[in-house]
Amino acid sequence: MQTEDKPDTVAAAPLPSKTEQRAIKMIPYIVGCALFMQMLDATVVATALPTMATDLNTSVIRMNSIITSYLLAVAVFVPISGWAADRFGARRIFLTAIIIFTASSVACAASQTLEQLVAARVLQGIAGAMMVPVGRIILLRRVPKTELLRAMSVLTLPALFGPILGPP
Repeated sequence: MQTEDKPDTVAAAPLPSKTEQRAIKMIPYIVGCALFMQMLDATVVATALPTMATDLNTSVIRMNSIITSYLLAVAVFVPISGWAADRFGARRIFLTAIIIFTASSVACAASQTLEQLVAARVLQGIAGAMMVPVGRIILLRRVPKTELLRAMSVLTLPALFGPILGPP
């Protein structure tokens, strides 16, 4: 009895609906906005240090702690972001990070002392460390490989505009 040789075929994945396609096309813009927020925040603080020091009745030298605390929080939590995305879901971590980043930005604006500002900046750094890398994970997982170059270029533009718009 002869058996017919069939070529190995992989079942084609079902095409996403139009709603899913629109959602996938929005991912670079959403992640780009998160990147813009982080980049804008990072540059605006450095130029505002003298004014902030005056408002908080402290020296500019002591105000350096708000930059250091933010960078330290980012450095500690970026490596954790990939694990958290895998453990709890990338979308959940990304949305939570955006909410925390926004709330901590409001807390920074409402701070009355240097200590309150440093605490808010630490939260902001944690959220920023989770927001951007996890957003990129979502982009890499959801955007079709044929659209990846375009998506990455859309994502890169906000990173360029944040530092330009922050200081003014």
